[in-house]
Amino acid sequence: MINNIRNRDIVIVGLQAWDTAIGSNCKNIAIEFAKDNRVLYVNYPIDRITLLHEKNTPHIQKRLAIKRGESDNLVKIQNNLWNLSPTRMLESINWIASGFVFDILNKINNKRFAKDIIQGIKKLGFKDFILFNDNDIFRCYYLKELLKPALSIYYIRDFLLGVDYWKRHGARLEPKLIKKADLVVANSTYLADYGKQYNKKSYYVGQGCDVSLFDETLIKDIPSDIKDVNKPIIGYVGALFSLRLDITLLESIAEKRRDWNLVLVGPEDEKFKNSKLHKMDNVSFLGNKDISLLPAYIKHFDVCLNPQTINEVTIGNYPRKIDEYLAMGKAIVATKTKAMEIFSEFTYQAENVAGYIEMIETGMKENTAEKANLRRKFALTHTWENNVMEIYKHINEYAQ
Repeated sequence: MINNIRNRDIVIVGLQAWDTAIGSNCKNIAIEFAKDNRVLYVNYPIDRITLLHEKNTPHIQKRLAIKRGESDNLVKIQNNLWNLSPTRMLESINWIASGFVFDILNKINNKRFAKDIIQGIKKLGFKDFILFNDNDIFRCYYLKELLKPALSIYYIRDFLLGVDYWKRHGARLEPKLIKKADLVVANSTYLADYGKQYNKKSYYVGQGCDVSLFDETLIKDIPSDIKDVNKPIIGYVGALFSLRLDITLLESIAEKRRDWNLVLVGPEDEKFKNSKLHKMDNVSFLGNKDISLLPAYIKHFDVCLNPQTINEVTIGNYPRKIDEYLAMGKAIVATKTKAMEIFSEFTYQAENVAGYIEMIETGMKENTAEKANLRRKFALTHTWENNVMEIYKHINEYAQ
């Protein structure tokens, strides 16, 4: 059976604007949708508090220019793909404790947002469109009723209720939003199971990853800032944020195995900056690097780590960096979670310090060319095309 859908109109709303400075699942999905369908990618609307605090940033200045009519709010990105920047301002309401008052004001916000979207839809002549909501609980809560799409899809890629901002009203509203969606799709098995609590039509659709950069054959030189670091190098690449990573675990590994050098590549939050790791002579912090430079570091790691801390935010996350490590054939030790189950054949998974040390040793001993090739092949199955084909499969099932 062919899963692909063609010649449909798709409206995408969600948590990230098109000009976001970080990677975005939804942008990759939009590009894939646009190969065979017309797609309108809608930036989130600006609220008053964001305007107050970020007025001088390039992102907000660009939006203000659009609001003044100096730039078009609907622009073509590529064939079949347009980007809409809403011009209407939303009120900042998340501080309101009363659920009753919040819901009234949130509906007003949704109506403002919907008016901008409807204008974009009319300009493009979209008909019988699919509404794809990228995890936005509040601003998109009423859009199914206001826009009346042919099909509404709620995409879960993070457990937002683990973050304080979303807890107050999200704990009450997200289950209702999931329930009223026609389809729910998630990028991890954990999040799909969460969706199924409220909507039986909730499905795991996997995750795409552009691993074209992560090809060790393209790398010729060792980065200068690790040339003098003695082997073995146990490395991590990514944001060093204490909400997601276990600082104590890293400190314990470095303390117990002074013969290993721990290399950490990425921006740090305050807790990492103030951690004991900075005082340890076998730990190197290399700072933030452009994504194009990351494969060179990964190539020269003996073992790659994903030392997640277990909490509501991390337990269901699909760890994109695992695909990047695997694409380079690396031995990986990661914290065991439900979301990591799909990688169980190709990674080493641990639950505590002793387990990490044991698995790192095993990873170095078993690091054969055959295992490296199997890891690469597995990573290459996690394409955005395959991810979107899974979404299409469930759209087709719903239509039958």
